[in-house]
Order: sequence, then C-alpha cells, then structure tokens
Amino acid sequence: MSADWDDLRVFLTLAREGSLTMAAKRLGVSHPTVARRVHALEERIGARLFDRLPDRFVPTSAGEELIDDAEMMERAAESIGRRSAGLSDTARGVVRISAGEAMTVLLARHGPELRAQLPEIEFELATSHMLANLSKREADLMIREQVPELADIIARKLGRVAYAIYGRPDVVPAGRLAPEKLRTLPWVGFDEEHGYMPGQKWVAAMLGETRLAMRVNNWLVLHEAVRFGAGLSVLPCYLGERDPQLRRVGTPIEEVSVDQWLLVHRDLRSLPRVRAAMDAVINLFQRHKSTLEGRPRPAPAIA
Repeated sequence: MSADWDDLRVFLTLAREGSLTMAAKRLGVSHPTVARRVHALEERIGARLFDRLPDRFVPTSAGEELIDDAEMMERAAESIGRRSAGLSDTARGVVRISAGEAMTVLLARHGPELRAQLPEIEFELATSHMLANLSKREADLMIREQVPELADIIARKLGRVAYAIYGRPDVVPAGRLAPEKLRTLPWVGFDEEHGYMPGQKWVAAMLGETRLAMRVNNWLVLHEAVRFGAGLSVLPCYLGERDPQLRRVGTPIEEVSVDQWLLVHRDLRSLPRVRAAMDAVINLFQRHKSTLEGRPRPAPAIA
C-alpha cells in the first residue's frame, strides 16, 4: 500500500479535529473533499479508520496505529519545507513576525527604518498572544517575553522593556502621589483571563480590595482607555512615552520590567531574508534602548 501524503494529511487533521466541518475549515477545502479523501485512504489501506459517531469521528484501532506514522511524515514534510526554502533564498521576499499587539505597534512605528535598511523585504506583522508554530512556518520570527521550551527554537535576547503608570493630566493630580492616593483614583487593567500580562499583579497588589474601573483584553484598547480618561494604568514605556496626552507617574516599576526575546526555528535562521530581518530587529532595539527602558522622563513621583 502506498498512501498519498495529501490523504494522510486529511486523515490526520480529521483525527485531531473530530469533525468533517472543522477538518475542512482547518485544511481550507470543502466538506465532501475531506470525506472523499478519508474514504479513498480507507479503500487503499483496506481498513476502517474512523468510527462515525453522531457527533464526532473517533479513530479506530487501525486509525490510532496510523496516526503515529502520519505524524512522522508530517514532521518530515515540514522539515523539507523549511530546508528547501533556503536553497534559492535571497535577502528579499516576505518575513512574517509574530508579536503581541503592543510590540507590533512598536515595529509598525519603525517600519520606515526597517524598510530603509531592507527595501527588498516585505515585513508582515502578525498580532497574537499565542505562540506561532515556527515548525509549521506560521511565522518566520517571534518576539516574546519568555522563551518557550520547544525543540529547535533559537532565542536571542533583544533587551529589557520597562513599564510605568500613565494617565491623562486631568486624571493624575500634580505632585507626589502616595500609594493610598493612587488607590482613590480610577484604574484600567486586563480581565482575569489576561491577568498574566506585565504589571497586572502589581496593580492588583497595590489596589487591594479596590476594583478596576474597566477591564480589557488588549494593550491597544487599554492605551486608548487611558488616553481618553478612563483611568490610570501600567503601560509599556514605549507606548506611554510617545503619547503627548499622557503623564507618567513616577519612575518605571522595576519589578514589572520584562525581557524581550527574538525566536526563530534553527532551520530558518540561516536563510538570508530571515537573517537580515533578525539583524534589523536587533539593531532597532539597540537604537531605541532608552525609550524601551523608559528613561528619562520628569514626572510626578510616588511617595
């Protein structure tokens, strides 16, 4: 039996998704195409691969055995795809960078710098809180605050990003602000699902039993809420410092500052266009180090 990889890929997707509809959506094909491919594979193998239950498809024992082999073929196909990209690669084309929304804004602001250095490269910025799958080339590069424990991922430290309290001047009283005074002011922060975002634990500890005036799930919405007077919040300094409508309270919060890492799959780091984009991003962070670290900025201080 010689199984077609396309049929195996459809089989593997259906085994993971559990329904024809979800598998078709994942593969970008029609519902009948998934059913036809799976049926053709079953005919070729001579065994039933799924039990068709009312609400889902469940792999049979034969299907379970095939999953391991199909996953091995998937990894091999992905590796071939990554390596073959470099056979004729030059420092031109598309480089996709995945980052959180605030970091994506930083890259977008300095897009002209990046394009001036690399006019033959088209930078594609993808905003996501989730890790892109570099093995599947969902992105060429990622910028993240932690280095994930994933095989074949190479990490390069970009620098440290500072966070501080910001608010509109009409919301932030002049003079030194003691913690007890800060607790009387309205605050904006992330919802519980995004409580892992930098600064959120600090805000919760500082406020104690005081509730937030507004909760969001996106840095850019948080920034907009603060700049239009919904309350104070902890923002990355590279967002707050550039906004003339905001006033910073005190110095950057040391315990909130975080490192930023540039991540790349080891099979892609030597590709000319990816290597050139990596160097450009690293240089960008070095040139704007003072802004990223939030210095200097005269402002009211926390007592």
